[in-house]
Amino acid sequence: MRKKKTKIAVYIAVITFFSIILTSCLMEEPLKIPFESFTPVYLGDGWEIAEPSEAGMDCKVLEDVYRYVHKDANLWQIRSLLVFRNNKLVAESYMKNRNDRNNLHAIWSCTKQVIGILTGMAIERNLISLEDKISDFFPNAPSNKKEITIENLLMMTSGIDYENSGARGGDALLSQEVPSSIVDFILDMGMHASVGTTYRYKNSDPHLLSAIIQQRVGKTTRDWAKEVLFDKIGITRLEWRNYKDGITFGGYGISTTPREMGKFGQLIANNGIWNGEQIISKNWIDEMTSSKVSADEVKYFDLTWGYQWWKEPKRNVFIMMGHGGQLVFINRDKNLVVVMTSEKPDGKHSLPVNSALSIVDRITGSITD
Repeated sequence: MRKKKTKIAVYIAVITFFSIILTSCLMEEPLKIPFESFTPVYLGDGWEIAEPSEAGMDCKVLEDVYRYVHKDANLWQIRSLLVFRNNKLVAESYMKNRNDRNNLHAIWSCTKQVIGILTGMAIERNLISLEDKISDFFPNAPSNKKEITIENLLMMTSGIDYENSGARGGDALLSQEVPSSIVDFILDMGMHASVGTTYRYKNSDPHLLSAIIQQRVGKTTRDWAKEVLFDKIGITRLEWRNYKDGITFGGYGISTTPREMGKFGQLIANNGIWNGEQIISKNWIDEMTSSKVSADEVKYFDLTWGYQWWKEPKRNVFIMMGHGGQLVFINRDKNLVVVMTSEKPDGKHSLPVNSALSIVDRITGSITD
């Protein structure tokens, strides 16, 4: 009888042990780490830190926003949320990994907005003009593409039948397995519309802009950007990929940190001025961020399109936007910049822009002056 009880006890112990192991394996990791504080950490990276009250913002309202973002399961994609006002970092928190303060992550199509800035800088240096045609740079361009202008490329109205995924576009370039030349690959494609007639969001046009800039400056777009832009505004934590032919990617390719993303936003909020130096003219920023393509044509959350830049016209907010929810919102009227980074899921699981804008609205509502 005693042996039987001992066996039963052993069986129970074994079952209990494996139940604990199984349960722990099946337990889901928390979607976000708990909210602790939105007080920024001083890193000596060029950002001054300000209390919300110093920046004319209501601390309690900001705290409510951060608690909401940390807690709401519908916002599970968000990795970071940072608030900058009047050239200072006011609030930051990281929802997945606190090391994201320093970790580099791909910002995907936010690269296009950087290309928009660099194109303007090249124009201001008389290296290129809006009216220049592709044939001025690539004499062997097919006849149906020779009339494509710099402005067409900026507005995504080249008509080139490029797809951001699949063998006719993004997947081939990302794998670097098919074409030997990024320019030839794009110029060999068909046309989905006549030049200058139809907007289509695609990576081919900013890729060509990067190739054109590179041809005129005599170095990679990445190296030129470091010289004339990144170093000027104190961006050091950034990588930018070149294609295997040496051309810097224009439609994507930058990896950086949320704090560095904020510097791009603050430059635009400051009308192109950084530490008293005019890095890029206010005139170009106004032109670049104005609505060139209407919301009816864009058909994406009532946003309009300028020269490689998004705009939400009702709020008068300019947007850098990368795949999955890599976002910089700029309200020049309030000298407010909001940065959000997110997981990069596909399709319907990406962070919706309207959800991000509603968070920006709440942050804007915290402004007291």
